[in-house]
Amino acid sequence: MEYKSGVNIKSWAEEDRPREKLLTKGISALTNAELIAILIGSGTQNESAVELSRKILSSVDNNLNALGKMGIKELTGVKGIGPAKAISIVAALELGRRRKNA
Repeated sequence: MEYKSGVNIKSWAEEDRPREKLLTKGISALTNAELIAILIGSGTQNESAVELSRKILSSVDNNLNALGKMGIKELTGVKGIGPAKAISIVAALELGRRRKNA
């Protein structure tokens, strides 16, 4: 699916929405941006959560290891990402790190 800029996810076809896609097609069907979008929950008035997630990933050249090294301050430097969304991302990445090291 091609995501339209500024279009609310709720207006997307149900099978294209990240949460619904996860339920119907499984977790492996989601892109990294869609997974992050689920973590942050919502976008802004001008960008969907998926678009914000793509912006975050783009800032680290789509490198999840680099994303995992970003802190709250760096994440909140991305327009549209406030402390709550940054904390969700950092917490999820830390869980992944702990799982890997367990």
